[in-house]
Formats: sequence, C-alpha cells, structure tokens
Amino acid sequence: MSYSKHESAIIDDGAEIGDGSRVWHFVHICGGARIGKGVSLGQNVFVGNKTTIGDNCKIQNNVSIYDNVHLEEGVFCGPSMVFTNVYNPRSLIERKNEYRTTLVKRGATLGANCTIICGVTIGEFAFVGAGAVVNENVKPYALMVGVPARQIGWMSEYGERLALAIDAEGEASCPHTNAIYQLRNGNLTKLNSII
Repeated sequence: MSYSKHESAIIDDGAEIGDGSRVWHFVHICGGARIGKGVSLGQNVFVGNKTTIGDNCKIQNNVSIYDNVHLEEGVFCGPSMVFTNVYNPRSLIERKNEYRTTLVKRGATLGANCTIICGVTIGEFAFVGAGAVVNENVKPYALMVGVPARQIGWMSEYGERLALAIDAEGEASCPHTNAIYQLRNGNLTKLNSII
C-alpha cells in the first residue's frame, strides 16, 4: 500500500488511491472512487463511487464528496463544507437518475461550512468564503461570499486578495509573489507564472 490509512477507515474494494495520500479516522471511500496522489482526507470524510479527486487535494474533517462531484488538482475543501448532488431532493421520491455534475477546477478553495449546490463549475483558483452558498458557476480567481454567494473581488493563485475592482479593467500584482494579473472583459488571467 503506497498510502497511509488509519485503522478506523473503510476503503471498499476497487477504490483507487494515489501514492502518498493520507486517509484519517472514520473515513469511508466507496469502491468506484478515484483519488490522486498526495491527497489528505480528514476525519469523517465520505467519498462516493462516481467521484474523482485530483492530486494534492486537501479535504478537511466532516466533508462528503457525493457521486458526480469532481475535484481537479490542488482543491481545498474546508471543514464541514457541503456538496449536493440532487437539486430538488425529496425523501419519498428517488432521484438518483437526476444527479447533477459539479466540477471544482484546479487550485480552488472552498471555505469552512460553505455549500456548493450541484451542477455548478467552480473556476481555477476561485476562493469561496466560509459559510457562502454557491448556486451559480464561479469565474476563475473570483472571491465569493454570502448567501447566495456573490463576487466581491479577485484572488491570486497564492491566496491573496488582489487590488482590482470587480468591473474595472486593469492589472494588479499578488502582494506575496508579485505575479501580475490582468482583468479584461470581466475575466481575470495571470500574465506571468509563479505557481
């Protein structure tokens, strides 16, 4: 076994877990799950069958990665944040054939206790604040807060807030790495590579 596993964790036959990953207390990983290298799954995490978790993701305590949720490389899921996979659930009506796919792209951060409503895409290096409820697609590098979530700014790949207005074109640098970001036509791009 090329990953570490606490004795209380349950890993069903067929699950794929990459080298150097760490599976902590009371985790349950279903047999269809695909988990990359260097992933950390905190206490009481659940990973469903139809899921993928990319390399170097960090899933904090009490997070459930349900079917049809896909995380690219380097995604951070804060403690007790929530994914859904059915838009309008009812206990008396089975809707497993209505699961909506949720995609969280490379480097995104999902803060503690936030909720991601199924069917959305969270862009690269987006930052969802603690407690926010996301029910629409999120642009790359967007800083999202509130219920429902709204964009209040932009974040660098390093995780620093950029000095750019949401709707004003221009350039800004990350205060930590000095990487330059450019805002044009409502979309942010990085002009030079640091990470």
